[in-house]
Amino acid sequence: MRLQLSVLLLHLLCASPMAEAFEYRLALPGYEFSFPRDHGAHPDYRTEWWYFTGHLEAETGRRWGYELTFFRFGLRDLTGSANSSKWSARDLYFAHFAITDITRKEFRFFERRARTGVGIAGTMESPFRIWIEDWRAENTKDGFQLKAAEPDGPSIELKLEAKKSPVIHGRQAISQKSDGKGQASHYYSLTRMNTTGKLVLSGKQFTVTGLTWMDHEFGSNQMSKEQVGWDWFSIQLDDYTELMLYQMRRADGKPDSHSSGTLVFKDGKDQHLDHDDFEIVSTGKWQSPKSGGQYPMGWKISVPNSGLSLTITPNLVDQELITSESTQVTYWEGSVTINGLRDGKPISGSGYVELAGYAGSLQGKF
Repeated sequence: MRLQLSVLLLHLLCASPMAEAFEYRLALPGYEFSFPRDHGAHPDYRTEWWYFTGHLEAETGRRWGYELTFFRFGLRDLTGSANSSKWSARDLYFAHFAITDITRKEFRFFERRARTGVGIAGTMESPFRIWIEDWRAENTKDGFQLKAAEPDGPSIELKLEAKKSPVIHGRQAISQKSDGKGQASHYYSLTRMNTTGKLVLSGKQFTVTGLTWMDHEFGSNQMSKEQVGWDWFSIQLDDYTELMLYQMRRADGKPDSHSSGTLVFKDGKDQHLDHDDFEIVSTGKWQSPKSGGQYPMGWKISVPNSGLSLTITPNLVDQELITSESTQVTYWEGSVTINGLRDGKPISGSGYVELAGYAGSLQGKF
């Protein structure tokens, strides 16, 4: 489960009494994925996001985590779909860029937003490209290329080479998030992409290598009113396997039964995990001095049928994004280290964790 978009701002900016009636598609069973087509945008669905998270290392041993994410939110039901003016906007785009300096224990993030209509933001097909100003992600023959730069701030230029085929999450091509029809997404990941390129930080350029995870989801209506947020985990283990888990949280404090995950084996084959197939237990807490949100911080994860028992440790506790200039959602998205056992033998790895709904209500924003 990945961060969705605030609609409150969109209604304030974009609502039009002359808007045509338009109904976005729901994520329903039976969707047929096709690649590279589905790396691209799906404008018939209201919300869509492309998440790139990973870890980079310089020859000196200095290490970083990074996040570069793009969000598309459809506006056709608000503004009308027939307007052909170059100033008309069918979609609104947001982007987040974050660097976690693992070695020096520092975290910085940046955000952007823009409408389509005059080329400031948008998507292109064949090959796929998404951009907001000079931040961009584009599909290549082997994977993706990423670029993001801040004036007087950090920048990345990275090439990602996919080592495994896309993994489709859920059942019947949908990742169900709650009970209602269409309260789901079409969701896939590229779970292991070798990464090379450069990172510029404080005016110094580093040649880096690493590993990236990419998520892409699209749908129109996911959370139910009984749900308050989610915890999401992407885990890349050193035995060439990966694990994705998400746990939807209910208002009564219990995990929703629609929580699920996917285990990806060395050969690229995958296994769906139902809610009862795994357990997530938090081991600590952290309260943000900026938002006041109280987050779980540190976890024990077990997948008994796969012999997995993992300890997840944040590389830095303060990896909170307060996105008042874009999605208007405060969430924690951070680099983590993994240690544990598989069938009694030591195993380690790295990953990212996303925590949403701990710093203010998400109701009315989705």
